[in-house]
Amino acid sequence: MSEIVLVTGMSGAGRSTASAALEDLGWFVIDNLPLELVGRVSDLAGGGVEYPGVALVVGRGGRVPAEAVLAVVEDLRSRQGGVRILFLDAPDEVLIQRYESSRRRHPYPAQSLADAISGERAAVQVLRNAADLVIDTSTTNPNQLRSRIQEYFSTREGTSMRVSVVSFGFTHGMPRDVDLVFDCRFLPNPHWIDELRPLTGLDEPVADYVLTQEPAQHLISDIVAMLGWQLPAFAREGKAYLSVAVGCTGGRHRSVAVAEEIARRLPVAATVYHRDIAR
Repeated sequence: MSEIVLVTGMSGAGRSTASAALEDLGWFVIDNLPLELVGRVSDLAGGGVEYPGVALVVGRGGRVPAEAVLAVVEDLRSRQGGVRILFLDAPDEVLIQRYESSRRRHPYPAQSLADAISGERAAVQVLRNAADLVIDTSTTNPNQLRSRIQEYFSTREGTSMRVSVVSFGFTHGMPRDVDLVFDCRFLPNPHWIDELRPLTGLDEPVADYVLTQEPAQHLISDIVAMLGWQLPAFAREGKAYLSVAVGCTGGRHRSVAVAEEIARRLPVAATVYHRDIAR
């Protein structure tokens, strides 16, 4: 049986981009499907032609009651097993900026754009709380979001848990869509070494500088050891996605090198995303 994902979230947060990325992976994708047809379409998609997954985009504009969407999810889970909810989100100010730039009308009925976004957020909050995977798109462009979706949903043999390790800079704000956060700002900062400042944690001189320090090795070993027993526990509870974030000051040196090393040592395949490396 193909994996089934219901794609929902805030209008303007990137659902169309997510749908296109899943289509590029060969998924069966239907946008704006009435809830009454979700069960029937998932049955049809699950028989005959085998797809890597089935993505159903629902709840545009917050007009479909969130409780009705959750009822459909529970029905699908009772009949077909694993069904996941992907929720795309971004802060209100980011969504306002996007709508003002595109001059599109927001689908939620309200007197002002700010009221429309606020009303939709209240309407879909239950879905966000129930989501298996939340992606904050406030700091990603469409190409970056497409890459993240494809990393999360690419077929991976031998594991049902998808793990992402994210590096970031506290200067630019903590990520809003991760499960675990670790701080590596206590490590000496390569930014203060002239020859290392223009480089990033992906460059060997910076990685060597960071990773050869005993505190860095201690931190990485502790994180990997903890995840070693947590990942199976999360999987037993039905969690399909786990995001681990590592932060430093700017998100270009220490956190990048540490995130890469954590991903390399994990007992499962993990994707790595460096949110602030280009800042």
